[in-house]
Parts: sequence; C-alpha cells; structure tokens
Amino acid sequence: MSTIRKCLDWLYLVGGAIGALFLIFILCIICAQMVARWTGTTFPGSTNYAGYCMAASTFFALAYALNHGAHIRVSLFLGKMGKYRRLGEIWCYAIAGCTMTFFAWYAFERNLQTKKFKFMSQGLDATPLWIPEISMTVGATLFAIALWDHLIRIVFTDHMGIDKADASRLQE
Repeated sequence: MSTIRKCLDWLYLVGGAIGALFLIFILCIICAQMVARWTGTTFPGSTNYAGYCMAASTFFALAYALNHGAHIRVSLFLGKMGKYRRLGEIWCYAIAGCTMTFFAWYAFERNLQTKKFKFMSQGLDATPLWIPEISMTVGATLFAIALWDHLIRIVFTDHMGIDKADASRLQE
C-alpha cells in the first residue's frame, strides 16, 4: 500500500475519531443539562452546543463512513449494471465528488463571511457562528477528498467501489 494511501486512510480515521469525540461531547452536554435541572441552575445555550456537536460529529465522520462502506449507496442499482458497474461507480463518484467539492468550497466561503460580518448565534450562548461552522467546512473538505480518492482508485486501479464485503479489503 502506498504512502499516500496510508496517509489518506489515517486522515479518514482521524476524522472518524473526531466525529466520535463530538458524540461524547453531546453525552456530556446532556448530562450537564440533567445536573443543572436537578440543582435548579441553568446551562444557557446547551441545546445550541448539542446541535453544534451533532453537526460536527456528522461532518467529521462522513469520510470514515464512506471508507468503511457505511453510507447508503445505490448498490442495488450498481449490482444490476453487470459489466457496466465500473462505469456506474465512476459516474456516481464523479457526481458526488463534484457536488461535495462545490459544497466544501461554499462552506469555506460561508465560514469566511460569517467571521467577517461577525454573525452570532440567536440562542442564549451568543457563540460566533464561524466557530461551529469550521467543523462543517473541514468535514465537507475531508469527505470531498475521500470521494475523489475513491474515484481515482476506480479509474486507475482494479478497485470496484465500496461494498461492505469490500470494506475489509480496504484495511489491508
């Protein structure tokens, strides 16, 4: 396995680990809300923080999930394509790669505008929105890289896309 392949797989793993960490943060926020209720105190903005963590966990885990065959895909349709499956995979990854690259670019642009115009959340937390938006930008960029990575592998190698059965082969 090439060095680039190992680095990309490591990057996807790190994204998945960060996504899992944000799920733990959600648990901690929920526990802190419960303690605040029991003690009669308040935890302003806790709902917003939980939402930020949910978005971060989703976006950071996208590339890891793709690399492990955990995304809902058009496998049923691709399986029926027979000898044209490779072309179907190429088409799917090309469309998804272009779409996600477009999304990542505009997420980055949005993040810059949010910081420039000093947008704040509407909740009690009054968090500058560029901070939670960073996770969307980084996660979307990582997912776009993963899609292009798999497209390049399909075009230039004998790789035939990701199925749950093939996911174990990716780890070798």
